[in-house]
Amino acid sequence: MTGRSATFTPALAYPARYWHWADDGRMQCDLCPRDCCLHDGQRGACFVRQRQGDQMILTTYGRSSGFCIDPIEKKPLNHFYPGSSVLSFGTAGCNLACKFCQNWDISKSRDMDRLMDAATPDMIADAAVRNACKSVAFTYNDPVIFAEYGMDVADACHARGVQTVAVTAGYMHDAARRDFYAKMDAANVDLKAFSDDFYFKLTGSHLQPVLDTLTYLKRETSVWLEITTLLIPGHNDSDAEISALCQWILTELGPDVPLHFSAFHPDHKMSNVPATPLATLVRARAMALQTGLNFVYTGNVHNAAGDATFCPACHAPLIERDWYLIKRYRLDASGCCPDCGAVLAGRFDAQFGHFGRQRIPVAIGS
Repeated sequence: MTGRSATFTPALAYPARYWHWADDGRMQCDLCPRDCCLHDGQRGACFVRQRQGDQMILTTYGRSSGFCIDPIEKKPLNHFYPGSSVLSFGTAGCNLACKFCQNWDISKSRDMDRLMDAATPDMIADAAVRNACKSVAFTYNDPVIFAEYGMDVADACHARGVQTVAVTAGYMHDAARRDFYAKMDAANVDLKAFSDDFYFKLTGSHLQPVLDTLTYLKRETSVWLEITTLLIPGHNDSDAEISALCQWILTELGPDVPLHFSAFHPDHKMSNVPATPLATLVRARAMALQTGLNFVYTGNVHNAAGDATFCPACHAPLIERDWYLIKRYRLDASGCCPDCGAVLAGRFDAQFGHFGRQRIPVAIGS
């Protein structure tokens, strides 16, 4: 079912949290490490958080660039209820400035008229239930910048037994991070590179806050965590950088956090950079496995070995995929390998989902 709910008109000036008065009288946003200081009427770098008089507002609360039902593996999350469907949505804007952004028409949008669909948190949660979605994902643009809306949606989802997923770059201050992830069940965090020079020159941000988010999620929360690294030829795909990234994950997060190496496609301000060859992803995956990571995947390419989930103990194939379609599933009801009894890290149901490769647009509130 993809039926439309009752029309909702969102507020254009929803009060936002995470700010304080700077010494010079400007309002400083404390949501992310950009620390934007605003005069009356100014917007932050994300474009959607704005000072209006003595108030910080979120201009995109209740407004979306669209809703779609996706396979959970597309987020990508391979160990979070495999084969299930997830109701995905985003808003507009972003607190990073990635020159390689592959959703730049949404994340870099300055046209609020792009936000064609509108919905309350309850309407989104009801739509997830109505369409038999296991979870709701905050994605397409970074949910950090619409944290208040995302947290309210998460509360509504949890009240109905629906899980919540954040797909994010992880660029967030600690207080907001703690509030936000207290509402999330799973996250896929982009670790865009393992060089601050890359982060600064190609994203307008810094590496350390992302590492802080990753260590916080793993060490201090029960949020299921997976990581994605988009490998861009000539920029972050050297053996040295891949090795350093994998070693950091192993040392700081442990061997069971799934890592997805994803292929870059020319886009936005890097249309002159070639697409990532399959051989690069295969090489990176082999290096990660050799480092000691148990679950390493390849994305945006067709690669059966890179799609499959193997037992970390006996190395038997446990979940075999063809893109987002599960072809074979051998986990028992406890998420254990039937051959050796090893427990697979993740969140699993007794039966896997059969959503497959579908992508279903959903109209909710407009």
